[in-house]
Amino acid sequence: MSNLSDIQIRTWIKNNERFEARSDSDGLYLRFRQVDTVPVWRFRYRFAGKQRVMVIGNYGQMSLAEARKVTKELKARVALGNDVAAEKQDRKADAVAKMEAKNNAFTVGQLADDYFNSRVLGKWKHPNIVRARIENDIKPNIGKLAIEDVKPSHIDLMLKAIIKRGAPTMANDVLRWTRRLFDHAIKRNLLQYNPASAFDLSDAGGKETARSRALTRADLVALFEAMRNTKGFTQVNIITVRLLLMLAVRKNELIAARKSEFDLSAGLWHLPAERNKTESAITIPLPRQAIEALETLHRLSETSDWLLPARKAQDRMLPHIHENTLNVALAKVKPNMPDVEAFCIHDFRRTARTHLAALGIPSHIAERCLNHKIKGVEGIYNRHDYLDERREALKLWANLLESCETGQNWNVTPIRKQA
Repeated sequence: MSNLSDIQIRTWIKNNERFEARSDSDGLYLRFRQVDTVPVWRFRYRFAGKQRVMVIGNYGQMSLAEARKVTKELKARVALGNDVAAEKQDRKADAVAKMEAKNNAFTVGQLADDYFNSRVLGKWKHPNIVRARIENDIKPNIGKLAIEDVKPSHIDLMLKAIIKRGAPTMANDVLRWTRRLFDHAIKRNLLQYNPASAFDLSDAGGKETARSRALTRADLVALFEAMRNTKGFTQVNIITVRLLLMLAVRKNELIAARKSEFDLSAGLWHLPAERNKTESAITIPLPRQAIEALETLHRLSETSDWLLPARKAQDRMLPHIHENTLNVALAKVKPNMPDVEAFCIHDFRRTARTHLAALGIPSHIAERCLNHKIKGVEGIYNRHDYLDERREALKLWANLLESCETGQNWNVTPIRKQA
């Protein structure tokens, strides 16, 4: 029988002519059975006295000329003592095994969850701080990688990304927890080495020093003006910054607040213990300006249960805005404040504490305004929460902020400390 031709093959396909085998040369033949959607190239050879057959491709994806070239190469390998069909099966089995291993791989995200549940939850005073670093930084960067696939380069990229967004202290925290995660994997015989072990604080955020930044009145005036003039900095962002300054609360306490926590008619915010770093509930008095701001947020959030509902789809599917949302927004504002020293959102609490002192607020009341526990023996025996005193203190502070925002020439007379 003469060799095959492309014209013949195309005619058979056009006429839907089915067959078991039409030979070409060197063991190459074409099969087009009823069950075949396209003709199939097959290679027949003998190895160790037994006939062997293997599929080498489909007609259409592999032309006649290409099939002959492949057949010639396979025949040469058989002549050298290779069972090419068995080799193909082995390659397929290896590929399937690798795919299964990949699908069943223990990921960094799973390792982080295991570490958190077994080593942190129920043992650390503030487990949510660890959870935040896992969910906000570790998982988004390396969480989907199999633990054995993580290289030092992945750790380096993760740390650089955190530093780039202006959070060096957080980069240090992430490095510490990443080291602990992989040490945990070594203890569980899941890994032989820690990919984060070569890094120290100089590779992350560097040596940490206590922050002392507090915004002056001039800084506050510049901040409010820059927020108003920054394109894309929304009304909700301005109100959120205003509330963070005015109430001196932690960022996560505000962004994760439910509307049900607020009694605006009584001017009170009941912050529950489970959302409080001190793990004790506190009632926060609301000055007039805060009530007005919260009423606006209640209206803008419409039917949501959350004061600051999520603005778009997120990987973590949070019902409220992400903790980095305000950081990203403020990064657009800061270029419009070229003469103001760098600051971060956490500096707002120090700013409030500094100005409360300047307004003559007694130290123990100012500390309670920041929801700090009273230290020493007094803190043990004095359970009075100074609600009325805190209300007056935050009123003075809110008035000062209002003057900074509106440009009013408002001078407050500091409270005279009793002799």
